[in-house]
Amino acid sequence: MQPTPAQPHRAAHDREIESLAEFDEAVAEHGSLARFRVQAVDLTSRTDVLLRLDTTGAVFLGCPMDPEAAARVRASGALVFPPVPGLPFDPYRAFVYTPGELFESLDTGYEVTPDARAYAWFQRTKADGDVFSSMLRAIHDDAVSDALDELLADARVVGVMGGHAMARGTDAYAGAARLGRELARAGYTVATGGGPGAMEAANLGAYAAPFADGMLDDALRLLAKAPSFRPSVSEWARAAFEVRERWPGGGDSVGIPTWFYGHEPPNAFAAHIAKYFANATREDGLLARSTAGVVFLPGAAGTVQEVFDNATPNYYESRGEPTPMVLVDGGHWTRELPVWPLLRSLARGRAMESRIALVDRIEQAPDALKRLGG
Repeated sequence: MQPTPAQPHRAAHDREIESLAEFDEAVAEHGSLARFRVQAVDLTSRTDVLLRLDTTGAVFLGCPMDPEAAARVRASGALVFPPVPGLPFDPYRAFVYTPGELFESLDTGYEVTPDARAYAWFQRTKADGDVFSSMLRAIHDDAVSDALDELLADARVVGVMGGHAMARGTDAYAGAARLGRELARAGYTVATGGGPGAMEAANLGAYAAPFADGMLDDALRLLAKAPSFRPSVSEWARAAFEVRERWPGGGDSVGIPTWFYGHEPPNAFAAHIAKYFANATREDGLLARSTAGVVFLPGAAGTVQEVFDNATPNYYESRGEPTPMVLVDGGHWTRELPVWPLLRSLARGRAMESRIALVDRIEQAPDALKRLGG
C-alpha cells in the first residue's frame, strides 16, 4: 500500500523523545538511540545508558547531561545542542506552555513571572541585531509549532478572533464566553489569540463547559472585579486563577499569543498556551490550525488583519477546501469597519462564497458555523 502524506510525519514523531519516561521506553524497546531526537529531557541521571548505547545519527536538543556522556555521544556521531544558560525560556521545549508555568511567582507580582521576563528579554534583544538571539527565538517558535501540531492532531478546531479591549463585566464579554462554552460542548476545540478581552472570554467559556450553567455566571461576576489587565496585570491574572481554584478541572482550549504584543498578557483559561516571539508565525499558525472554521467577534486592526489572512487561503484554496468564516455584529462589520462588503465581493463566484456568513448576535454564530461546515 502506498503511504499517505501524513504517515512520514507520524513516523518522524514516533522517533521523538520528549520525556524521561519516553526515553526509558525507547531504550527498553529498541536497545538503541540511533536516529532518535531527544528534546529538552534532563539526562543527567542516565549517564550509564548514554555511555553504552548506539547514538549514531541521534540529535539531542537542550538535554542536560554529564560531560562524559555528552563527549561520548558526540564521538559516536550524535549532534548535541546544549542548553543555553541564562534564558527565561527553553528554546528547545517539547510541549506548549501551561498557565501555571507562564504565571509562576504571580503572588510576588507579574513582573517576576516567566512570561514577563521572556518579554523583557525580547525587548532587550530584538533591536540589537544579535544573530544568536534571533536564532534562539526562531528555534523556540519552531519547537512550539511542533508541539502544537502534536497537541491538535485530529482535533476539530474552531478559532475565535476578537479584540483585547473587550472588558470583563460587559454583555459582550459574557456573550463571547457563552460562545466558547457552546462550541466546546459541541465537541470543538476552541482556539484563540490567547490574550485578554474577547480571546479570554472564549477560553473562559471552554473552561466552563463541563460545569453546570450557573458556574459561568458566578465566574463572570468574580472576574468583573478586575475588568482589564490595565492598570494591573497582577490583579487581572489573580482573578482568573481565583476562578480556576474555585472550579478546578475545567475544559481544555488553546491560546496562541505572542510576546510581540507583550503588553497584552496571556489569559489563564486556555489550558494549552502556544506563545510565540514572531507574530507573523503565530497569526498564520492560528488560522491554519482552525480547520473547522473561524468566528470573528468585533475587533479593530488586528481582527481585520485576521479576517483577510483567513480569507486569502480560502480565496485561492491553497489549504484545500475553504473553511467557514462567521462575522458577528452586522453594524460593526458593515458600518464601523466595513469588512463584510469587501469580503462578500471577494468571495463572489468562488467556492468560499458558500462558506462566509454575517450574523447580528453571538448566539447565532454556532448555528451559522455548523451550517457553513455542511
